[in-house]
Amino acid sequence: MLLASFIREGMSALGALYPAEEARSILSVLCEGLLGTASYTHIVEPSYAISPEKEPLVRAALSRLVEGEPVQYVLGKAYFAGRSFRVTPDVLIPRPETELLVQKAIELRPSRVLDLCTGSGIIAWSVALGVPGAQVVAVDISEKALEVARTQPFADECQASGALPPLFVQADVLDTEQLFPYGPFDLVLSNPPYVMEREKAQMRPNVLQYEPSLALFVPDGNPLLFYRAIARWSQRFLAPGGRGLVEINEALGGETAGVFRSSGYCDCTVIRDFFDKNRFVFFG
Repeated sequence: MLLASFIREGMSALGALYPAEEARSILSVLCEGLLGTASYTHIVEPSYAISPEKEPLVRAALSRLVEGEPVQYVLGKAYFAGRSFRVTPDVLIPRPETELLVQKAIELRPSRVLDLCTGSGIIAWSVALGVPGAQVVAVDISEKALEVARTQPFADECQASGALPPLFVQADVLDTEQLFPYGPFDLVLSNPPYVMEREKAQMRPNVLQYEPSLALFVPDGNPLLFYRAIARWSQRFLAPGGRGLVEINEALGGETAGVFRSSGYCDCTVIRDFFDKNRFVFFG
């Protein structure tokens, strides 16, 4: 089967789910992951054929895409901050906006970092690898998510660079007074659940049906509960002069900053992302 024919077939099959450019991008990612081809291979090499051994694999993958499953889960990996991370339906698919949080964290050159609601561990691993020698402790309530985080494929990179693998700890972030024998930290990071239940109507079915709701949603009546918890963790475990950086719901920038101000952090700034949306609160 010609690759160009498969791309045309895939574009037609995905047309009901995605705009044409997005469908083309998804197919490009799929073919790169399964066949090692580039986004332009079918154009510059119109005679490029998918091997008979690989054809059942790509057809099965296309069938999963047509059902709405995200391509990252189909491939079992997602790219974030220049690295390929393992992902499963037990963890969120990383979003590019979160790369800004990692970039800012690395610029601060922290020596001890606490990552709350770590999920797949993308923040913890990226900071640990970006600041060799930094000690990162990462927390999540989900043991399945922690299994993904612990098995990210960076052991060789750590050994080569002198980076310390993060320590992944199971704990409920909302239990703010629990015993926690770590710290102090000079940086607290978090990308917690922050999507309000009422915002579900604006979200795509592939997110609602496949990504873990535990890592996404908060009650409409208490949308800042994780930030109140993070503020309390910060009060307990941030060293004097330490800072915090959290990803936020764009609709609740001022309110989220207010949570940290009311917890004693006078220096609170709302930071916008590359879409010019409120995306982070930086506090200290």
